[in-house]
Amino acid sequence: MKAVVVKEPGGAEQLLFKDFSKPVPGKGEILIKVKASAINRTDIVSREGKSGYMANPILGIEVSGEVVETGEGANIQTGTRVMGLVNGGGYAQYALMPADRAMKIPDNLSFEEAAAIPEVFLTAYQTLFWLGELTDQETVLIHAGGSGVGTAAIQLANKLTKAKIITTAGSKGKLDFCHSLGADICINYKEQSFDEEILKATNNQGVDVILDFIGASYWEKNLKSIKTDGRWVLIGILGGTVVEKVNLMELLLKRVQLKGTLLTPRSDEYKKELTEEFVKKAMPLFRKNEIKAIVDHVFPFEEVQRAHEHMEANKNVGKIILQVNE
Repeated sequence: MKAVVVKEPGGAEQLLFKDFSKPVPGKGEILIKVKASAINRTDIVSREGKSGYMANPILGIEVSGEVVETGEGANIQTGTRVMGLVNGGGYAQYALMPADRAMKIPDNLSFEEAAAIPEVFLTAYQTLFWLGELTDQETVLIHAGGSGVGTAAIQLANKLTKAKIITTAGSKGKLDFCHSLGADICINYKEQSFDEEILKATNNQGVDVILDFIGASYWEKNLKSIKTDGRWVLIGILGGTVVEKVNLMELLLKRVQLKGTLLTPRSDEYKKELTEEFVKKAMPLFRKNEIKAIVDHVFPFEEVQRAHEHMEANKNVGKIILQVNE
């Protein structure tokens, strides 16, 4: 089979195709003929050699496709259309997946749409509800509203709670799209100070939950934007990793709960439990077209370098997909 590996840490030009033997499913695993895979920030970081937790030489953490072979104890029929998280190996014509976290693809979704769901929607669900503990009476700030996780989080918060949703993005087009998904207040961070706008919108109280993809460069504004006893969930570091001159007393006075999380290096058991709850609570909304997979652009498999460059240009709204085995 053909698969994508990294020649050496660096830019998109370091991605190359290599021939591998088709994987053999072990106990509890399924082999998927991959129809589509998705590009994630995790893949960019891994390509650059910065992640430290990707053991699989083949990039890619989520796929959609058809089950073609099953290992012992994997209770899924061959031919079933599935999507889900893989432990690396997603940029390939065939990929292994633990059977207990494979999600059956609703009939109304294409393989490309299905590949746009697992990583971003599971991350959004985890951060909003398991870590953020968002409730109906609260207000949530979702940064990077036009990103894959951002568009997923806006929809989940809108459909599963009655919370007030505030989001940030860097263009009118992205903000208009966020509003169409259910965001109540949309702030252009390039033209407005989001902390000032949030205080205006919340009667100077701040928000209860922050989903923060940015990190260091947003530290002070996030601290001003969060309510006393608020939950601040850090899930990305696009704005840097080091915060200078931190005054911890400001965190103490507001009794802020600051939580950091990454989904990819989590245990198989954690991903299984998260997937099961997500399927129960959110998958019916996909079947009824009340929540949708947001696909920004579909690239042919052989154009994986262009797909990475497209993500790094930060112009996408929603997910960037690789079409495989077509």
